[in-house]
Amino acid sequence: MPVGLGTLGISPSEASTVINEALSLGYRLFDCAPVYFNEKEIGDAFHESTSGVPRTDVFITSKLASPFHRPEHVEPALRKTLNEFNFQMRQPTYSIDSLVNRRLQRLAYWVSGFVPHPLASRELCSVFTARAFKYVEFDPSARGWPDEEYAEIDESEGGARIDPSVSIRDTWTAMERLVDKGLVKYIGVANFPVMLLHDLLSYARIPPVVNQVEIHPYNQQSKLLSYCKSRNVAVQAYSPLGLPSYKETGEPDLLLDPVLKEIAAAHGVTVAQVCLQWSLQRGYHVIVKSSKRNHLEENQLVNHKNEFASNPIRLTSEEMDRIASLDRNLRFTRPDDWWKDMPVFN
Repeated sequence: MPVGLGTLGISPSEASTVINEALSLGYRLFDCAPVYFNEKEIGDAFHESTSGVPRTDVFITSKLASPFHRPEHVEPALRKTLNEFNFQMRQPTYSIDSLVNRRLQRLAYWVSGFVPHPLASRELCSVFTARAFKYVEFDPSARGWPDEEYAEIDESEGGARIDPSVSIRDTWTAMERLVDKGLVKYIGVANFPVMLLHDLLSYARIPPVVNQVEIHPYNQQSKLLSYCKSRNVAVQAYSPLGLPSYKETGEPDLLLDPVLKEIAAAHGVTVAQVCLQWSLQRGYHVIVKSSKRNHLEENQLVNHKNEFASNPIRLTSEEMDRIASLDRNLRFTRPDDWWKDMPVFN
């Protein structure tokens, strides 16, 4: 499943159609999060899908929201996510593939066992990022989020709601206990630079299996990739096409880059397909975002190893080198802009 579908921006009303089409087109990895405020509808879409794809073939990633990083809140947050997806429980074993924590951005909880249920999954992945917010009360048994809680679980108020008393180690230890209990099989992180990841690996009893980070031709993170490979931590790239919908005035548009356009024309494909193929040939998985069928199809036609690809391409070493020269260390996702007193990458 080298190309996964990100569910950020999929409205609750379109979730059923998008998920069903994605499954039919060959998507098997779905990246979700509580702060996307559509997990309930995404879960219903999997249950109601007419694609014929067995649930056991689908891998779902979710995340631990920032207000729930204290050790005592980690398991209730997971139970909330399981309930959102309507995964059933018998005995202390759960059927979710991945849960991501938005502080360490824990990216990978894979389930060690699963319930014999139509929506039972083989694996659960959970991820989190390295910052905690002040706790927000919630009901783990309820599905969906009340309107008044939306802003509370995803709004830092310019950094004012960041809780500096919660350590990454405390959160990680709580996540390891989820593995011990059989709730998940693996755990991971997101947005971890080398030094944070190096520190985590020095004490982690259960090491992270994955690090989800922003990677595209303008932000290639080659040293981070090398380090993750050396420590056997898989890398998953989000925003592999830049982030055209979020870029600010004056910032470059990756999809209009002349070098990428020239390479795309030479292969008879789109710039987006070139970016995705470049990522796959570098050895990591990617998460793409779209609710439009034509883009869903386009994004699945790039992987030379993908059984669903009908028009695979392969970039030459010269083309890979030309794309390597485009690196600008440009991040489109910049938490430093949101949390003024907490620079994440500097």
